Amino acid sequence: MNLFSRIREGLGRTSDALVRSLKGMVGTGRIDEATLEDLVERLVRADVGIETAEDLVERLRKRAWGRAYRDSDELLDWLADCAVDLLGPSEPFLPSSGLQVVAIVGVNGAGKTTTIGKLAHRLRSQGRKVLVGACDTFRAAAVDQLEEWCRRADVPCVRQKPGADPAAVAYDAVAAAMVRGCDVVLLDTAGRLQNRADLMAELAKILKVVAKHDASYPQHVWLVLDGNTGQNAVSQAKLFHETAPLTGLVVTKLDGTAKGGAVLSLRKVVQTPVLFLGLGEKIDDLVPFQPREYARALFERSEP
Repeated sequence: MNLFSRIREGLGRTSDALVRSLKGMVGTGRIDEATLEDLVERLVRADVGIETAEDLVERLRKRAWGRAYRDSDELLDWLADCAVDLLGPSEPFLPSSGLQVVAIVGVNGAGKTTTIGKLAHRLRSQGRKVLVGACDTFRAAAVDQLEEWCRRADVPCVRQKPGADPAAVAYDAVAAAMVRGCDVVLLDTAGRLQNRADLMAELAKILKVVAKHDASYPQHVWLVLDGNTGQNAVSQAKLFHETAPLTGLVVTKLDGTAKGGAVLSLRKVVQTPVLFLGLGEKIDDLVPFQPREYARALFERSEP
């Protein structure tokens, strides 16, 4: 199955809901104010978000004002093109020179641990030498789960006893990666609520301690978001960004949600690139985010 087919399958529920709504408009028509207002309402109902829906519709206005569309399929094609413009080009996610330190953050239940396992597998299959730091020391079960994913990905995992200082584990993991000549170290930080000041302060401490190795570490802070949360994912991203400036987003569980349109809002509102989409539970069910493929899948016309 090619990349587009996998993304289209994963976004099936989202696309069905969105396309069904948009096809509920008049079969043929012209791009005018009434059409644009109707589009905004339907996009918002599809969990695209008001700010993003208005942006998409404004792009459509500039592209096709006054033009007649043959049917709703042509209108969907135009919207897909506007979504590609909004998302911008895909971005490289990790340079290949020097040790790359990646802090993985997110709330509990977002799929953070499984995402790290999938990332480790993907990177190792590309020839990168990967090490994982188990910094979620508050939950022994979480460390055990991470170790199992590391075993499946065939990468080493640095851990300490339950209750150990998470920042110390992160420091040791980076030190071990440097000694072993690794290319990438993935730090699994404890899941935390974005509105808990004490937990967010601890995250800031981890980042500060890691920087003792090198002022540039960690070069990357990636937030894992559950696609089922829709617009709440946008709120999470904004608040995390205030504590730990984000460099990338990973959106998981898109295979079971009708709220995949929120990915558009993440790019528009948070201004942080989406790097990967989680489309299932298997170790290779993490695919690189491709704006054009995502937009095509989101506005894919339904079978008659």
